[in-house]
Amino acid sequence: MFAHSEIAVTSQARCQWIDITADIGHAVIRCGMTNGICSVASLHTTAGITINENADPDVGTDFFHALEKMVPARGGYLHNEGNSDSHVKASIVGLSAQVPVKDGRLVLGTWQSVYFCEFDGPRKRKVAVTMMGE
Repeated sequence: MFAHSEIAVTSQARCQWIDITADIGHAVIRCGMTNGICSVASLHTTAGITINENADPDVGTDFFHALEKMVPARGGYLHNEGNSDSHVKASIVGLSAQVPVKDGRLVLGTWQSVYFCEFDGPRKRKVAVTMMGE
């Protein structure tokens, strides 16, 4: 079985992570997959996907703070759109994550969620969700 869908995501800030776990879970339910792999991918060069802790909002704050220290917004970049740091941060984080599916549900740890990582918002974005299994 193979199914594909897209999730619309709207960010409200330049840098923001948005929990898209429920949206991905709904996509799995809609396609009817019971067991397999769900691949989640950002369709943008200035946004990424990560799996991280969902219990303490300070984790997200620390995440963006650490990335800003590594890749400052104003770093003398040559790219003239003013978002070079966003491209670098998206490449560091990565554009995708894979989540196992068992009995029709995403297999994530107790404190894990799937996050869309916005680095150049606010914007309207798309996330590809591809399901492979039975």
